[in-house]
Amino acid sequence: MRRGGSIRQTCSWALVAAVCSSTVPASAEDWPHWRGPRGDGSWHAPPLADRWPEAGLTTRWQMAIGGGYSGIIATAGCVYTMDRQTEPAECERVLCYAADDGHLLWQHRYPVEYGKLDYGNGPRAAPTFHDGRIYTLGAVGHVHCLDARDGRVIWAHDLVASQQAKLPEWGLAASPVVWHDLVVVHPGLPGGCYVAYERASGREVWRTGDDPAGYATPIVIAAAQRQQLVAWSPQHVLGIDPATGRIAWQIPYAVTYGVSIATPVYAEGLVFVAGYWEGSKAIRPSADLATAELAWEENRNLRGLMSQPLVRDGHVYLLDKQYGLTCFELATGNKLWDDGNQLTPRGRNPQATLVWTGDDDRLLALNAEGELVLARANPQGYTELSRTKVVEATWAHPAYYETQMFARGDTQLVAIDLVEAVSVRRNPNSSTGE
Repeated sequence: MRRGGSIRQTCSWALVAAVCSSTVPASAEDWPHWRGPRGDGSWHAPPLADRWPEAGLTTRWQMAIGGGYSGIIATAGCVYTMDRQTEPAECERVLCYAADDGHLLWQHRYPVEYGKLDYGNGPRAAPTFHDGRIYTLGAVGHVHCLDARDGRVIWAHDLVASQQAKLPEWGLAASPVVWHDLVVVHPGLPGGCYVAYERASGREVWRTGDDPAGYATPIVIAAAQRQQLVAWSPQHVLGIDPATGRIAWQIPYAVTYGVSIATPVYAEGLVFVAGYWEGSKAIRPSADLATAELAWEENRNLRGLMSQPLVRDGHVYLLDKQYGLTCFELATGNKLWDDGNQLTPRGRNPQATLVWTGDDDRLLALNAEGELVLARANPQGYTELSRTKVVEATWAHPAYYETQMFARGDTQLVAIDLVEAVSVRRNPNSSTGE
């Protein structure tokens, strides 16, 4: 094994590509990037029973993994995530596993120095898959474009060493966002709070904004036959032309400790962001996306942190730091109910990943205790249907794919069968993850 390179198993590149494609029915919905196929926390799930077996859900396989909060993606029969290793030398890894049995297909490792990075156990950002390539952003500023088949490096940047990126207290965490021929990252460069690179070559196309780096992944919205990148930095919510980087509008929103974390939500003409101390803001871009104005703000009942809100039929479901899962009207901020911290413990940093399972009111939530919860959430209230422990304590976002969920903590990556009971299958190399 060599530092700074891809370590592959004994199979050939062609075999890796075959494994990554042969197990996927044509009807399967992938989880190719942060927040799923549509980037909004929705997944077209297979039929799920309201009650899971008393013994819990079946673990198809489990593998050892290093530390980190990096979310998971799953596409074309492969599962991708990132971790950090400290022995024999400190490095971050980009990892690719076979979805059916957990076999490690390839890994790309590169040296890092976390130093005094707070909560410095590993990478934060989920990889992004697009057109046969994997794009990643490491916690201390390494951007990679890798061949999804074998981990071969197509291009890479060390943004701290070469571009003077200034790391936020908890490291870089926003997932790369692909828009046409560009990939946009949020690294906090001088004059480049956001930076766009040419996907094929890694050449910088534009950089924009003087704000420091935060943690939120931007989104792309559309209106009046235009598209716009909506981003939340520690100082502003911004509307950016994704082709040029020109800032069309910005709404001030300075947040304590720079914790702009949860990805913005856009629905019914409103952009919604939720902060831990300063609360929530709803912003209304103009019809042509040229300007924007503050529609409403609230700082008593709607204070989110890491958990991504869900929106449906004019209502938002947000994990508030004090009251738990909370439902409110998107148009007004009027609160309808909260679950009294039933979904996940209140704690210092409450966390649960929320995902719609289809077009109805059922959701899946992996909470900070590693419990997978199936529940109904609608304007009338919250009803828990099933709950089972599936993984160690975690803040990392899982991936949903076919009939499975892939979840990870700091030592385990697991594949959970959501539909049928199957026997546990462990890879013979699971003790090392290699």
